[in-house]
Amino acid sequence: QVQLVESGGGLVQAGGSLRLSCAASGRTFSNSAMGWFRDTSGKEREFVAALRWSTGGTYYADSVKGRFTLSRDNARNTVYLQMNGLEPEDTAVYYCALSLTNRSLYLRAGYDYWGQGTQVTVSS
Repeated sequence: QVQLVESGGGLVQAGGSLRLSCAASGRTFSNSAMGWFRDTSGKEREFVAALRWSTGGTYYADSVKGRFTLSRDNARNTVYLQMNGLEPEDTAVYYCALSLTNRSLYLRAGYDYWGQGTQVTVSS
């Protein structure tokens, strides 16, 4: 049984930083990809970033490029989303997700497992 556990959300002022973590357990992840999505009130869940576990290749939405950075800790099966220069528009519930097929990483349908979500609130 795959489990994804997110942590690190919270309240921060505009311009501040947060680091989200997603710890994965339940299987090996060498051929998988980890993604982050976010739910903003009134909008569909949108892609934020993704990381291919085998290559370390990363992909970002245009809205976060240059501000958010993905990294990983192989020993802990954990992916981190470092968020700098946060803006009120980044306020959302952030979800990590696991893609077993390593395809369609920009789409919700490309992912097989989801975490419970963590709230990020950016005040102006």
